[in-house]
Amino acid sequence: QVQLVESGGGLVQAGGSLKLSCIASGPTFGAYAVGWFRQSPGKEREFVAAIDWSGATTFYADYVKAQFTISRDNTKKTVYLHMNALKPEDTAVYYCAARWGRTAPLTTIVNDRSKYWGQGTQVTVSS
Repeated sequence: QVQLVESGGGLVQAGGSLKLSCIASGPTFGAYAVGWFRQSPGKEREFVAAIDWSGATTFYADYVKAQFTISRDNTKKTVYLHMNALKPEDTAVYYCAARWGRTAPLTTIVNDRSKYWGQGTQVTVSS
């Protein structure tokens, strides 16, 4: 089992940037695919981006392509979400989630119910 802790959220002006971190505990982090999700008040949680166990494959929601970049450093057991050109509509609680396995298609992480979740980090973008 893996435990996840997100950090890096905060208040930023529109057009600004933030880098979120998802730090994992446990000896087998390199065997997990990791995704970022977000939830705004009154809305369902939605997928943002995902990265496979090696970092070689990434997958983004259409609405964040070219705006957000996901990356990972397995030596630090950390996955990052670099967010640029932030807009007020990007305001949300951002969660990372890890899914065990190296063989399943990365896109299936979106609806996989076996994921482990972090507690989330708040991102607020002011206009």
